[in-house]
Amino acid sequence: MPQKPPHRAASLTLHIGHAELVVRQRYEAASVANDALIAVWFLIGSIMFFSPAWTHTGTWCFVLGSVELMIRPAIRLTRQLHLQRLRGGGTAAAALTASDQDY
Repeated sequence: MPQKPPHRAASLTLHIGHAELVVRQRYEAASVANDALIAVWFLIGSIMFFSPAWTHTGTWCFVLGSVELMIRPAIRLTRQLHLQRLRGGGTAAAALTASDQDY
């Protein structure tokens, strides 16, 4: 019995402008850097809590990590507004900027 070729899923190709691609990459890089800083602040703060002498400084590291967590949605909102401006605004452009990505 002849075998059927493996089923291939349909691929989706999106064509976006060079400027939009650059904007997306910059915001993704900012998001990754921000996430790395969050991890660093909380890791350092956690290590400092092992010593009573460093508890105060460790607490400040947790505060800095919390500030970085507040920056995260600001990066996403700024990215969406920037992409909306590139596309000329409107509701269709706003719908296209919605993303499951964290950046």
